[in-house]
Amino acid sequence: MGFLQTSTAGWNGAPGIIANPVLKKVIRMDVPVGKFPNFNFVGRLLGPRGNSLRRVEATTLCRVYIRGRGSVKDSVKEEKLRDKPGYEHLSEPLHVLLEAELPADIIDTRLRQAMNILEDLLKPVDESMDYYKKNQLRELAILNGTLREESPQMSPSVSPFNSTSMKRAKTGI
Repeated sequence: MGFLQTSTAGWNGAPGIIANPVLKKVIRMDVPVGKFPNFNFVGRLLGPRGNSLRRVEATTLCRVYIRGRGSVKDSVKEEKLRDKPGYEHLSEPLHVLLEAELPADIIDTRLRQAMNILEDLLKPVDESMDYYKKNQLRELAILNGTLREESPQMSPSVSPFNSTSMKRAKTGI
């Protein structure tokens, strides 16, 4: 793995000294679909509208790519893409690629942080005990404007106009 020079001057301004090179590393994590064929790993990783995956990326500064069989939502489309250039990964089992291009002093810490989060997400949990999925469903309800709080008093986020019987006007915001 190579590195890119980020600066030609060190902390004291001496030319030619690389203060902290930027490294690029990629880690592959296999998804245990063989052991748990009915578990929705892709949905758990992505979350509502991809928000869960984006949060992992924002928190760790690493990119996360879902690759392999089952990574394309439409299975018919996946079959058509399988032999096309750039889609060779569709012939492999489902996996996650974790990529970081960061300064050498933080890259390993950030990758380890991202791996820990993803390992937790890739552990199947009984739905009744799945706190993470409960939060994802709650977030989706908020995004869709269909959240109903369980307490009898109305919270500010709940409105009688946000029920399924009365749709909100779409706005361009």
